[in-house]
Amino acid sequence: MSSSTPLIIGRVIGDVVDNFSATVKMSVTYNSNKHVYNGHELFPSTVTPKPRVEVHGGDMRSFFTLIMTDPDVPGPSDPYLREHLHWIVTDIPGTTDASFGKEVVSYEMPRPNIGIHRFVLLLFKQKKRDGIKAPICRDRFNTRKFAEDNDLGLPVAAVFFNCQRETAARGR
Repeated sequence: MSSSTPLIIGRVIGDVVDNFSATVKMSVTYNSNKHVYNGHELFPSTVTPKPRVEVHGGDMRSFFTLIMTDPDVPGPSDPYLREHLHWIVTDIPGTTDASFGKEVVSYEMPRPNIGIHRFVLLLFKQKKRDGIKAPICRDRFNTRKFAEDNDLGLPVAAVFFNCQRETAARGR
């Protein structure tokens, strides 16, 4: 099974980006102990603070851009507002984590209202430093177009998790 299989099954490849091969390892951890795996569900309360995103690849001379987006807005059955942008960090040096990069769009915690939303974290390798322009708006963000406009090519890593509104009746 290739590393992109869960991204195909989860329709991240297709809805958000075109097919790609992961060439860099990225790990995403919330609250220092909740590791993000493709397709796992996390509660909104878990993902309130921004995660630690580590880039295991490249070197200090290579720079990466991290994008976090929700393609299921307002709801997965009719995502006509696709996508909503949650976070962009640019100029992350290889072999470090996102805190070493430049946060150009601040982290916005997931607040899904209708249904189960996918939250996708994508890592792109930059051709040069300081070359990424922040988008004007979080709404109707388009990862493909943003990557094209900023000459980022295809992602080098991606992971997604599912998240839905926590309700009182849950788990009975």
